Amino acid sequence: MIPSSKGAFEVTVNGTKIYSKLEIGKFPATNAMIEEMDKLAK
Repeated sequence: MIPSSKGAFEVTVNGTKIYSKLEIGKFPATNAMIEEMDKLAK
């Protein structure tokens, strides 16, 4: 986890950005985030 400012919430898995609150404007749904992480882990 890397601290940030300006309300950023960026999620990166193995160098691939899977979510950006700055781009979307809201926090992700927990289930959607877990599904994306599972896809990249396989």
